[in-house]
Amino acid sequence: MYLSRIELDTKSRETMRALASPSRFHGAVERAFDGDRSRNLWRIDTLGDRTYLLLLSRELPRLDALAAQFGYGQYETRDYDKLLLRITDGRRYKFRLVANPTFSKSPGKDAVGSKIRGRVIGCSTPEYQAEWLCRRAESHGFSVMFTDENETRCSFTITQSRRLSFDKGSDGRNVKLLSVTYEGELTVTDAEKFKALLCDGIGRGKAYGQGMMTVVSDE
Repeated sequence: MYLSRIELDTKSRETMRALASPSRFHGAVERAFDGDRSRNLWRIDTLGDRTYLLLLSRELPRLDALAAQFGYGQYETRDYDKLLLRITDGRRYKFRLVANPTFSKSPGKDAVGSKIRGRVIGCSTPEYQAEWLCRRAESHGFSVMFTDENETRCSFTITQSRRLSFDKGSDGRNVKLLSVTYEGELTVTDAEKFKALLCDGIGRGKAYGQGMMTVVSDE
């Protein structure tokens, strides 16, 4: 696995258009790899007054064109397997996750009694957004709960929540999704499941910069 980072030129018109319409970044990311297209995790991070595109991929990407199109022509790529090898049960990490928290509304029935497929709806309130992550934590091999003075609480905060609306590629279909940023601390409860989460992401909207979690250890 490889983790790459490109600093974006946010004053560039090309970059501003891509930030407003993530499908542009999606296409550029796919073109960074040879052969059959595969889904690679990516997201936009802002640190201080700088904005970056992070990319996690199983293959070594060719980022010269992408860095020239949206950034300053420079990028860095690191071996991600070194981090994965250090992950063990019980280890604690600080994390950041940008995700599209959703739930499926129960399907109903039409006039002749046939089932209607349920709608996928974004978790619109902070309470539901937090609940979404807490519900999925165990199945992905981590915990975001801690006990403080006999009271169980979440060990993270929601630092950003915004709705995105943009046209998808050449077919012009409008895409609407909710993007939520979670930051805090977690404890690994199942190392193999957690490694799979880091590599494959969580939730919907991965083509548009959602679902990628990154971790940092204090050790």
